[in-house]
Amino acid sequence: MAKWPPAPTSLTSDPSPAVLRPSRARARPSTSLLLLLLPLNLTPPPLRNGLRDAMAATTTMTLRGRAGVYAGAALLRLVLTLAFPGLPDLLTGRVEISTPVTSFKRLQEGLFLYNHNVWPYDGGVYHQAPLLLPLFSLLPDVKAWPIFTSLLYIAVDLLSADALARIADSGEAGQSRLFTSPRRAKRASGLLVAAAFLFNPFTIATCIGRSTSVFTTCAILHAIAKAISGSPFNAMVALSFASYLSMYPLLLLPPLVLLAFDRQPEKRRATCIARFAAKCVVVVAGCLGVLLGMSFALTGNSWEFLARTYGIQLTLSDLTPNVGLWWYFFIEMFDSFRAFFLAVFWLHLSAYVGGLSIRLRAQPLVVLTLLLGIFAIFKPYPSISDTSLFLAMLPLYGHVLPLMRYTYVASATILYATFLGPAFYHLWIYAGSGNANFFYAITLVWSLGQSLLVSDLTFAVLRDEWEVERPEMTGKEVKQI
Repeated sequence: MAKWPPAPTSLTSDPSPAVLRPSRARARPSTSLLLLLLPLNLTPPPLRNGLRDAMAATTTMTLRGRAGVYAGAALLRLVLTLAFPGLPDLLTGRVEISTPVTSFKRLQEGLFLYNHNVWPYDGGVYHQAPLLLPLFSLLPDVKAWPIFTSLLYIAVDLLSADALARIADSGEAGQSRLFTSPRRAKRASGLLVAAAFLFNPFTIATCIGRSTSVFTTCAILHAIAKAISGSPFNAMVALSFASYLSMYPLLLLPPLVLLAFDRQPEKRRATCIARFAAKCVVVVAGCLGVLLGMSFALTGNSWEFLARTYGIQLTLSDLTPNVGLWWYFFIEMFDSFRAFFLAVFWLHLSAYVGGLSIRLRAQPLVVLTLLLGIFAIFKPYPSISDTSLFLAMLPLYGHVLPLMRYTYVASATILYATFLGPAFYHLWIYAGSGNANFFYAITLVWSLGQSLLVSDLTFAVLRDEWEVERPEMTGKEVKQI
């Protein structure tokens, strides 16, 4: 009985070694070969058209899926805002969402003074960027027409999600110019990453609570997305806006420069990194100069706004409780030691930039992610918005998730602090049955959970690099002695 399929004809099976008889079975072209031949127009027309139709269908499905996710996220925010009219004001007053430098209530105070031709920083309440005032003055009164303010915040969230999706689709998290992870095929899609950001309860609460930190988040994500897409100038401009709004994103400049340098287009690639970095610094300095100059003109040709905005963050003059670590420490601090410990805290916050940028030079996007997590813990006025930004970047590293060891413990710790934080704050402020130690203790637990995530991601990334350098150790347990 003849075997099927027939064995391929070879030189050894033919009685005449000089003649090779072709097999009657028609060979099927491999998919990889077809993909290589498609740009050259060498594939047969039916196959070429089929591949193009498949690619077009995939693109259409992706666009439809992304549009559905964006529409669902926007609808959810609108429903929560309209169905519960008191929810935005309730969330605006929460210390977990609003800080002295991001509070919407304080913005309303500054806007009222601005609209009545009074210097907006009189009274010591408003501590945010001056250029936010003309932006919000264009909107109708928030008490009469709150929907327009909500639509603005929803649009900013969608822009942030779109930038995050482009970062994920680039594949930079798993394959950079200097490093290729063997697990890069397990990366999450941009649609999944964007959905995780948009439907994160922390992101939704920040949007409905109308914290101005959403503008900083949007600027940071667009800076990273532009750097990955090969537009270093636009990346530096976006980082300048983020630094103008919140100051601390300026510490992201070194890893962002490295990322932009690695992702340059081949046609106009710069070879000297020092010269490239100098150009980026000039762009950032120029943009910040323009923004500060506009603020100078807006505030009546006075530089006093610098002390009322950035000076507040540098000196921690406002000790309003938040989810950070600074406020309680400096409440208990003697004034004679205040300047010294302010310098120590700021030095600690900025010390991570150089070390991470040098050690993880091959993966600048990892450095940016880790710094965002560190800032969410150690910056002067953190909120859940900073945590939501760090959590939004974590799905980019799904390929190293199996290497992380304390994901469950960190997640449980963060959830534990999320539920007990408001309860302890209520016991302290409203019930009067607790003190500041109650709330500060739960903020320590909150910071512990984030610290576990940051350290665990660092370990996973370094283990991934180590296994590339030593393939024989892949999958083996390693203990430090």
